[in-house]
Amino acid sequence: MDTVIVNGSLITGDGVTFLEKASVRIRGTIIVDVTPYQEASNEGDRIIDAGGSVVLPGIVNAHAHGCIAGPSMPSGSLPLSTEDISYQRNRHLLSGTTTLLNVCGLATPNEIGCSVLSPHALDVHVSTAHTPSSIAAAGIADGAGLSAQHLSATIDDMLARGAKALGEAGGGQTLGGGAQDYRYLPLAIEKATGISVHPKVARSFKEAVLGRRLDGAAAASNDELEALLERHALDGHLTAVLLRGIVVETVMPPVHLAIRGLAEIAAQSERVGMAAIFHNAAPTAATLVQLAETYPRARMIAGHSNHPMFLPEEAVATARLLKDRGVTIDVSTLDCITTRWRNGPENLDHLATEGLIDTLSTDYAGGDWDTILSAIHRMIAKKQMPAPRAIALATGNVAKAIPELAGDRGLIERDKQADIIICDAHNFARVRHVIAKGRLVVENARIV
Repeated sequence: MDTVIVNGSLITGDGVTFLEKASVRIRGTIIVDVTPYQEASNEGDRIIDAGGSVVLPGIVNAHAHGCIAGPSMPSGSLPLSTEDISYQRNRHLLSGTTTLLNVCGLATPNEIGCSVLSPHALDVHVSTAHTPSSIAAAGIADGAGLSAQHLSATIDDMLARGAKALGEAGGGQTLGGGAQDYRYLPLAIEKATGISVHPKVARSFKEAVLGRRLDGAAAASNDELEALLERHALDGHLTAVLLRGIVVETVMPPVHLAIRGLAEIAAQSERVGMAAIFHNAAPTAATLVQLAETYPRARMIAGHSNHPMFLPEEAVATARLLKDRGVTIDVSTLDCITTRWRNGPENLDHLATEGLIDTLSTDYAGGDWDTILSAIHRMIAKKQMPAPRAIALATGNVAKAIPELAGDRGLIERDKQADIIICDAHNFARVRHVIAKGRLVVENARIV
């Protein structure tokens, strides 16, 4: 039978089109008709009444982690447990994501749906960062999840086996980013003192010792470090010298190799013609600008361009420089929309207000990521952009940036894959129904 969605308003995902009342007809896995009025149903049609709701394309999340049973993160860490992977996949699906690119980068395509994982309606794909320096940086940072098959894999092999993009080039574990704040530095400090510190405190120590660009610029003196330790009640447990040693020894060993890995992946992107996702933060911004000039045919995507290591004005200036050089500007929700345990929305707000965002993803944020539709709701509510343009950031724009991943979806139009979500018209973050490949997989906010 056909499925027909009626009575809802509709945003197609092209960045412009909004239909006050529309119908969508689905046959099998494909959209066969979109009409700007209520279509008459045929006998045997399954009707989904979207009255009071808005009909949107399924979200395409092209920068996420934790959804496959392979090495996690660019550090090649151990995979998440099967329970945690299932939890992450369910969260994405329930929040309207129908297609997801897991960009840990060192897993293999066969680890998407391996025997330990149950089949899932979320369409998960992987990227590849299998270059010599990227693998070596992972081994120094962690590498506990890497086996012989991961260490010997190549970009060409992974693309032939179904990887949809390159990257993530670099990562918070290997380039002094968020993972150092919420995982590695707190563990090192706790090992030395027996005291657990909040990620924001770990970040303040990291930036005081190394500077936001990890280059020592504006690094704190020993007296300033002692004052910082006293402020956080650690002065009786650490000295400035010991703190400096912990930070340097924890953060810096993989950084040089990870920076070299950025160049390797940019060169590979230009060679093979595939999109490549890069870790964009204060330590890598100048390198990414240089790589965009060196490899003008590389399809570079600057991931999480709202990274908290940027000051707001730096995030905007960096995005302008990269965008002028043809780089796609991606921002991530991280935990900065509603959770705000480590990060706030300032950088995202500045980039949205300046009209610099091309695509929108979640990233991972230690598993605390906020939903893409919550960020879209924020952009609309704050009048940073109209609803059709905001929706395109996570649908049609992603399909344009990575057609290998989403060229057949991301838009509600004839002959596209029937990935569709139905949301509360007053708050797009409240997802009621999800249709994936023509099948109703979430009904009334429950997976079916």
